[in-house]
Amino acid sequence: MMFFIADEQAIRSGRVTDIYFERTRQILEAKGIDKRVKMEVAHKYRFPRGYEWGILVGSHEAAHLLEGRPFNLWALPEGTKLLAHEPALLLEANYREFAVYETALLGLLCQASGIATKAARCTVAAAGRPVYSFGIRRLHPAIAPLIDRAAYIGGCTGVSGVLGAELIGEEPVGTIPHALILILEDSTTATLMFDEVIPKEVNRVALVDTFGDEKFEALENASLLGAGLYAVRLDTPSSRRGDMLEIAREVRWELDTHGFSHVKIFISGGLDEDVIPKLNEVADAYGVGTAIGNAPVLDFALDIVEIEGEPAAKRGKRSGAKQLYICKECGHRQVRLWDDPIARCPKCGGEMEPKLVQFLKEGELVRELPSPQEIRQYVLSQLPDRL
Repeated sequence: MMFFIADEQAIRSGRVTDIYFERTRQILEAKGIDKRVKMEVAHKYRFPRGYEWGILVGSHEAAHLLEGRPFNLWALPEGTKLLAHEPALLLEANYREFAVYETALLGLLCQASGIATKAARCTVAAAGRPVYSFGIRRLHPAIAPLIDRAAYIGGCTGVSGVLGAELIGEEPVGTIPHALILILEDSTTATLMFDEVIPKEVNRVALVDTFGDEKFEALENASLLGAGLYAVRLDTPSSRRGDMLEIAREVRWELDTHGFSHVKIFISGGLDEDVIPKLNEVADAYGVGTAIGNAPVLDFALDIVEIEGEPAAKRGKRSGAKQLYICKECGHRQVRLWDDPIARCPKCGGEMEPKLVQFLKEGELVRELPSPQEIRQYVLSQLPDRL
C-alpha cells in the first residue's frame, strides 16, 4: 500500500472492523444463532468540554454503508442539532450479519459530527462574519473531502480544499501563501502577480505579515491595487503576534485614514471559538484550520435496545427503541419509546414532530438525500445566537 487507507470496498465489505466483532460473527455462525435486534446510536456520556449540543453528520454515509443488506435504518436528518443522550440513529437487523459494520458505522458518525459541530460553534462565535475552513492540512489527505464537507455543512461559508469543494459543488477559497511571497521576495510583487494571473472572479486578498509590519504592508498592497483589493489577511505567527486585536485595529485605522475603507480584514492562524469573539470588533472574515480539522469527535455509542421485539439493554442504558420529538412551536424536546408517540407539546400545546426518519427499508434507500447546500441551511436555522 502506498497510502495506509481503506478503500470503499474494504469498508463496505466489513473488513474495517474491530476483531471482536468478527469473532462474534464467527461464534454465532458456528453455533447457528442469529437474532433480530434493534440498535440505537446516541451520544455516549457527555459532549466535549463546554459543549451543550452537537450537529449530527454521517447519516448519509451510514445509509450507503448498509444499503443493499436486509436492514432497516432510521436516523436524524443530516445536520440535525442534538443533545446528550438523544437517539441519533436506530437500526434493525439480524445481529450476526450486522456485527462487523459497527466499527465503521460509528467512525462515519463520530468524526464528521465533531468537525461539523466545531464549524458550527465557530460560526456562532463569528456572529454573522464568514468563517472559512482551512483544516485539511492537519489530517490524513484521504479524508480531506470529509473534513471539507462536514465543515461546510456545519456552517463554514467556504472550504480551501480543491477536491472537497468540488464534491460539495462549491468553489474552493484561498488567498496567497507565505511561500509565494518568500519566493518572490516581496508581498506586493506576489499580490500583483496574483492579480495578473488569477481569474478576476477570485477576490484579491493580500497577505501582509511575511516580512514587515502588517500596517505598512497593508497600505502598500492597497495602494498597488486600489479598488481592486478586496481584503488583507493577517496571519501573524504567535511568536510575533502580541495583541492581534490591537494589530487589526491599527490596520483598520490606517486603511480608513488613507482612503481604503473598502478593504476588508481577514484574520487566520490559531483561531478557535474562544478567540473569535474578541476579534469581531475589527475582523470581517476568518480562516480556521486546526480547530476545525482536528475537532474533538462526538463520542457516539451503539447499543442493542431490543432483541426479538423485547426491550433489552446493558447496564447503564435504557432499553427499548426510542424516538426524538421536537415541538414545532417552542422547540421543547422529548425522548419517548418508539410505540409511545406524543402529538402535542406538554409545554405549549404545539405539534410534536418525530425527528428520526427512515433511510433504509430492508436495505433499499427510501429517502431522498438533500444537497450539502440544503443541509447547511438546515444547520444554520438551528444554531443559537451565542455559545
